[in-house]
Amino acid sequence: MRFKLIIAFVEDTKTDAVLDAARSAGATGATVINNARGEGLKQKKTFFGLTLDVQKDVLLFMVEEHLSRHILEKIRDVGEFDQESGQGIAIQIDIEDAVGVAHQVQTLTSIVEDEL
Repeated sequence: MRFKLIIAFVEDTKTDAVLDAARSAGATGATVINNARGEGLKQKKTFFGLTLDVQKDVLLFMVEEHLSRHILEKIRDVGEFDQESGQGIAIQIDIEDAVGVAHQVQTLTSIVEDEL
């Protein structure tokens, strides 16, 4: 079984909705890293040296490769990434090898067989 890593940077107010959407699309779990900060094309406004922007969370999903594009699109839709600049981004990269997921392979095998 082959996996992809989806890395999503989302507004902290949308984290729970994105996690729920990813799970409904086939993700079996996630790691959440709180209080990330990023910069896009436009620098955020400051007030007396303090940046006035929304906190971001980094969500890490290790997903089966056949489900990855669908999960990525769900994350985009729920996170409203294409609605307005600065809402968030998500990327996926190949995972060469992974350990500690043997307990998930059986569940994922049946899910992927149903999808194919």
